[in-house]
Amino acid sequence: MRAAALAEVRRRRRLAVTVEGRRIALFLVGDDVYALDDVCVHKQRSLSKGAVLNGRVICPGHQWVFDPETGEIEGRDECQPSHAVRVDDGDVYVDPRPRILSEEHPS
Repeated sequence: MRAAALAEVRRRRRLAVTVEGRRIALFLVGDDVYALDDVCVHKQRSLSKGAVLNGRVICPGHQWVFDPETGEIEGRDECQPSHAVRVDDGDVYVDPRPRILSEEHPS
């Protein structure tokens, strides 16, 4: 589903959107756009209000550090739901269904 214009994501670097009723945070890291559930699994803070530092998403609540591609949290067993992203003709499309980490990154 179309989530946002790429220009808007580039301008703001992080952007909260709603896709099929699900709150999703878009992050621009380098030239790539990533999507995580906007509500942190830890303290239910909005990740889109956090920061991107050294290619990682920092939660504004307790500074947990997330991999924007996988949703993995540094030093934690929890994982933030992540979403497949496609950029096409200046628009960002996001699959509202969370990715299943084990299928995309087999051990």
